[in-house]
Amino acid sequence: MGKSTVSAGLSRWLADTGLRVDHFREEEILDRPQFAAVAEEFRTTGTVGLGTLIAATARFVDAVVASEDDVVIADALVPFIPTLLAMGHGEEAIDAFMNDLTEALAPLCPVMVFLDGSAEAALSRAARREGEGWLDWYVGKLAGYQVSPPVTDVASAVTYLRRERAVTLDSVRRKDWGLVVVEGADELPPDEVLQVARRELGPWLAKHDGRWRNPVDRPARDAL
Repeated sequence: MGKSTVSAGLSRWLADTGLRVDHFREEEILDRPQFAAVAEEFRTTGTVGLGTLIAATARFVDAVVASEDDVVIADALVPFIPTLLAMGHGEEAIDAFMNDLTEALAPLCPVMVFLDGSAEAALSRAARREGEGWLDWYVGKLAGYQVSPPVTDVASAVTYLRRERAVTLDSVRRKDWGLVVVEGADELPPDEVLQVARRELGPWLAKHDGRWRNPVDRPARDAL
């Protein structure tokens, strides 16, 4: 859907407004010191415990609060739901995890930007971008996880991704998070997806602008 492109674009946009922005790229989860235990557990066992994810998130929140950053753009990090589904967790366990995650994020003001659209179109777009063999690799990766429904081919991968979408949106909507859904993201060029995300975030960001600008109230931070 172009989430990394949008994350980079939002980071540049917010920095241009004078805010201090930490752009947490997807691949950095293996290198950020607060997530060292997550990286080590994954390397040694191939999975990560829910408590490990919560503890790492709490350490990261502490680091954000202690920093001079105003906004964190976390590309595909929280709420971790695709990872939890891949590890075989059901919706009841995910809901309990989301309660703990929301508590860990309490010092921040989290808002999730969700790029919505057709799973079939997203896979086709990614396959064109990544080149020959990527789609087979991706289907094979999903097939190796404990996902439900199981994945064996492109059609079942689409079915699973639809479930992943539903669980993610339902889980976030039940918590006290901000949520921006960019509909039809698969049908828009990247610059238009970014424009929609910026427009939808504008009122929300304006509502919290006083927190950023007030040097006496520095503990309030926003994570996107």
